[in-house]
Amino acid sequence: MAIKSLDELRKLRASLQDKVNLREKGEVEDSKLVEVLVGMGTCGIAAGARDTFNKLLEVIEELKLGEVKVISVGCIGFCHAEPTIQINIPGQEPVIYGKITEGKVKELVDTVIIKRELLDENYLIKSFNKAVV
Repeated sequence: MAIKSLDELRKLRASLQDKVNLREKGEVEDSKLVEVLVGMGTCGIAAGARDTFNKLLEVIEELKLGEVKVISVGCIGFCHAEPTIQINIPGQEPVIYGKITEGKVKELVDTVIIKRELLDENYLIKSFNKAVV
């Protein structure tokens, strides 16, 4: 896509600003902010973490979940289960899920972030003092 004017550049910037905000700061105070950490180490990227990350941004934007911040991080440490995601919900222990491909993102968001339930044990790596590995 070739940008031919300053006006086109401004429109493109405005259309992408919501995604940038989701990555940088979320839209609410820290005590209510849900953090979604996506493992973007080499192994994660090779397993599809970039597609998972982009789908997370898309789903969260569609659902207008302003209390969710998506963060790319290095390796989470469960390379055998990439793409891996850690979800930090205020007042709860972090939960780590593996094998969260682009096709699993909507279910993850609905189940874990919206309903505050655990996702199927086939994807659960660590939860509330319960190691599943």
